[in-house]
Amino acid sequence: MTAFTGFPMAALDFYDDLEMDNTKSYWEAHKPTYNSAVAAPMKALTAELADEFGAAKIFRPYRDVRFAKDKTPYKTAQGAFVSKGPSTGWYVQVGAPGVRVGAGFYDASTARLASVREAIVHDRHGAELEEILATLKSSGWTLGGHTLKTAPRGYDVDHPRIELLRHKSMTLGKDYGFEPFIHTPELLDRVRSDWRETRPFVDWVLAHAKG
Repeated sequence: MTAFTGFPMAALDFYDDLEMDNTKSYWEAHKPTYNSAVAAPMKALTAELADEFGAAKIFRPYRDVRFAKDKTPYKTAQGAFVSKGPSTGWYVQVGAPGVRVGAGFYDASTARLASVREAIVHDRHGAELEEILATLKSSGWTLGGHTLKTAPRGYDVDHPRIELLRHKSMTLGKDYGFEPFIHTPELLDRVRSDWRETRPFVDWVLAHAKG
């Protein structure tokens, strides 16, 4: 296994230029840079995390443009996802803005979402989630995900946890941006530490997203 040494500056430059020239001609001319500066380090990073978190899916760099208005052919970031349940787990990506990590669930069936909401309104389980999220927010994590504009059907708009109930997906994200350590082996320790920190949140989702 190749040791992870960081994402070189060439990875960020590659995506910076790709955002300006998202064409097959650019891609073909710079594919060796993608392979060496993006794909190989991402494979090495996720391989070193696999023993603790599980094998990662490294996303293809090509966009599915069949039904999209935006026909640009290439993604402007390289992501990898470790699945611990349906649409639930940990995430890392590199792109022009630098490196970002995340955790949570990005999609849920009707049954799983109903189960999550039942847990949110439960006195003990809902309070546990609030405590987990408060702790993570205080250490720099940002709560995101797709949310409804109003209360979901069957729930009171004045419920004390209505903001959580509005979520159709729930993710936590943290940006490393252009921190010097993203170009060094230290990034591996950072990602490992941050994924460990979000494990209580991932475990809460896995415990309560049924169906």
